[in-house]
Amino acid sequence: MAKEEPQSISRDLQELQKKLSLLIDSFQNNSKVVAFMKSPVGQYLDSHPFLAFTLLVFIVMSAVPVGFFLLIVVLTTLAALLGVIILEGLVISVGGLSLLCILCGLGFVSLAMSGMMIASYVVVSSLISYWFSLRPLTQQNTNYDFLPAMKSADFKGLYQE
Repeated sequence: MAKEEPQSISRDLQELQKKLSLLIDSFQNNSKVVAFMKSPVGQYLDSHPFLAFTLLVFIVMSAVPVGFFLLIVVLTTLAALLGVIILEGLVISVGGLSLLCILCGLGFVSLAMSGMMIASYVVVSSLISYWFSLRPLTQQNTNYDFLPAMKSADFKGLYQE
């Protein structure tokens, strides 16, 4: 049972790797992605992967506050149609300042999170590659061919008091 488990894990990892490579190929062959990667911004982000990952984390995290801000803008616009013009300016100003503060905080949080995620990725991938590089060595040494042949006379000299 113990010998079957590592084989199934490696088979699962190979299957996962194939699926991920197919997903990455589908992204890279998309015409909009190809056009973006040929632009100056795409080339800059391609040469600075940490910045690109930080930007991606920031965009994902800032979607909710921006959505709430746009909801407030729509609601105050509807209220302005009913005659509350001063309230609209006040709410949009306060909401805009709040959004600015939230987005600045999210920028710092996304920078920290992407740094921790990249560090975790490097550590985990190093550990996995180290573990898989040691497995063939331990499997070769299980037959004990590496021990030199010793005669019984050698053992007598070792344990005499």
